[in-house]
Amino acid sequence: EPMSKRQRKKLLKQKQWEEQKDLRRQKRKEKRQKRKLERQSKLDASQEGSDREHTRREVVPSTLRLIVDCSFDDLMVLKDVKKLHKQIQRCYAENRKAFHPVQFYLTSHGGQLKSNMNENDKGWVNWK
Repeated sequence: EPMSKRQRKKLLKQKQWEEQKDLRRQKRKEKRQKRKLERQSKLDASQEGSDREHTRREVVPSTLRLIVDCSFDDLMVLKDVKKLHKQIQRCYAENRKAFHPVQFYLTSHGGQLKSNMNENDKGWVNWK
Protein backbone atom coordinates (compact mmCIF):
# COMPACT_ATOMS: atom_id res chain seq x y z
CA GLU A 1 0.00 0.00 0.00
CA PRO A 2 1.43 3.40 -0.91
CA MET A 3 2.64 5.74 1.84
CA SER A 4 2.09 9.45 1.89
CA LYS A 5 5.04 11.79 2.02
CA ARG A 6 4.19 12.77 5.59
CA GLN A 7 4.09 9.11 6.69
CA ARG A 8 7.48 8.44 5.05
CA LYS A 9 8.97 11.45 6.85
CA LYS A 10 7.57 10.28 10.19
CA LEU A 11 8.91 6.78 9.63
CA LEU A 12 12.33 8.14 8.68
CA LYS A 13 12.44 10.37 11.78
CA GLN A 14 11.42 7.44 13.98
CA LYS A 15 14.19 5.26 12.55
CA GLN A 16 16.77 8.02 13.08
CA TRP A 17 15.52 8.51 16.64
CA GLU A 18 15.91 4.79 17.37
CA GLU A 19 19.37 4.66 15.80
CA GLN A 20 20.60 7.59 17.88
CA LYS A 21 19.19 6.29 21.16
CA ASP A 22 22.49 4.83 22.35
CA LEU A 23 24.32 8.03 21.45
CA ARG A 24 21.88 10.15 23.47
CA ARG A 25 22.11 7.76 26.40
CA GLN A 26 25.92 7.96 26.30
CA LYS A 27 25.82 11.77 26.21
CA ARG A 28 23.50 11.87 29.22
CA LYS A 29 25.78 9.51 31.09
CA GLU A 30 28.84 11.65 30.32
CA LYS A 31 27.00 14.78 31.39
CA ARG A 32 26.03 13.16 34.71
CA GLN A 33 29.63 12.07 35.29
CA LYS A 34 30.89 15.56 34.51
CA ARG A 35 28.44 17.17 36.95
CA LYS A 36 29.32 14.61 39.60
CA LEU A 37 33.04 15.36 39.23
CA GLU A 38 32.39 19.11 39.35
CA ARG A 39 30.32 18.77 42.51
CA GLN A 40 32.97 16.57 44.09
CA SER A 41 35.81 18.96 43.27
CA LYS A 42 33.77 21.94 44.46
CA LEU A 43 32.95 20.15 47.69
CA ASP A 44 36.57 19.14 48.27
CA ALA A 45 37.77 22.68 47.66
CA SER A 46 35.24 24.41 49.88
CA GLN A 47 34.71 21.95 52.69
CA GLU A 48 36.92 19.71 54.77
CA GLY A 49 34.11 17.90 56.61
CA SER A 50 31.65 15.27 55.55
CA ASP A 51 30.34 15.43 51.98
CA ARG A 52 26.75 15.14 53.30
CA GLU A 53 27.13 18.10 55.61
CA HIS A 54 25.10 21.14 54.59
CA THR A 55 25.39 24.57 56.08
CA ARG A 56 22.04 25.47 57.59
CA ARG A 57 20.97 29.05 57.65
CA GLU A 58 19.61 30.56 60.79
CA VAL A 59 15.82 30.80 60.61
CA VAL A 60 14.28 33.69 62.50
CA PRO A 61 10.52 33.25 63.00
CA SER A 62 8.34 36.22 62.21
CA THR A 63 5.61 37.62 64.43
CA LEU A 64 3.33 38.02 61.39
CA ARG A 65 0.40 35.67 61.01
CA LEU A 66 -1.10 34.52 57.72
CA ILE A 67 -4.64 33.21 58.02
CA VAL A 68 -6.46 31.59 55.10
CA ASP A 69 -10.22 31.41 55.62
CA CYS A 70 -11.54 28.35 53.78
CA SER A 71 -15.19 28.77 54.78
CA PHE A 72 -16.23 29.87 51.28
CA ASP A 73 -15.32 26.64 49.49
CA ASP A 74 -18.98 25.63 49.30
CA LEU A 75 -19.51 28.59 46.94
CA MET A 76 -16.74 27.38 44.59
CA VAL A 77 -16.83 24.88 41.77
CA LEU A 78 -14.50 21.89 42.07
CA LYS A 79 -12.02 23.42 39.62
CA ASP A 80 -11.59 26.48 41.84
CA VAL A 81 -11.26 24.31 44.96
CA LYS A 82 -8.42 22.41 43.30
CA LYS A 83 -6.71 25.69 42.42
CA LEU A 84 -7.10 26.89 46.00
CA HIS A 85 -5.54 23.64 47.22
CA LYS A 86 -2.52 24.18 44.93
CA GLN A 87 -2.16 27.77 46.14
CA ILE A 88 -2.25 26.67 49.78
CA GLN A 89 0.39 24.00 49.08
CA ARG A 90 2.61 26.59 47.40
CA CYS A 91 2.21 29.07 50.28
CA TYR A 92 3.08 26.40 52.82
CA ALA A 93 6.15 25.24 50.87
CA GLU A 94 7.48 28.75 50.29
CA ASN A 95 6.87 29.67 53.92
CA ARG A 96 8.93 26.68 55.06
CA LYS A 97 11.87 27.81 52.90
CA ALA A 98 11.66 31.46 53.93
CA PHE A 99 14.33 33.19 56.04
CA HIS A 100 11.57 34.72 58.17
CA PRO A 101 8.64 32.28 58.06
CA VAL A 102 5.26 33.60 59.13
CA GLN A 103 2.75 31.74 61.28
CA PHE A 104 0.49 30.02 58.75
CA TYR A 105 -3.09 29.09 59.68
CA LEU A 106 -6.00 27.48 57.80
CA THR A 107 -9.42 28.20 59.27
CA SER A 108 -12.82 26.64 58.58
CA HIS A 109 -11.08 23.84 56.76
CA GLY A 110 -13.70 21.35 55.62
CA GLY A 111 -16.08 20.41 52.86
CA GLN A 112 -14.80 20.14 49.30
CA LEU A 113 -11.35 21.49 50.12
CA LYS A 114 -10.70 18.99 52.89
CA SER A 115 -11.90 16.05 50.79
CA ASN A 116 -9.75 17.23 47.87
CA MET A 117 -6.69 17.56 50.12
CA ASN A 118 -7.32 14.11 51.61
CA GLU A 119 -7.61 12.64 48.15
CA ASN A 120 -4.63 14.33 46.46
CA ASP A 121 -2.24 15.26 49.28
CA LYS A 122 -2.35 12.87 52.21
CA GLY A 123 0.69 14.51 53.83
CA TRP A 124 -1.11 17.75 54.70
CA VAL A 125 -2.16 16.32 58.08
CA ASN A 126 1.51 16.41 59.13
CA TRP A 127 1.94 20.11 58.37
CA LYS A 128 3.25 22.15 61.26
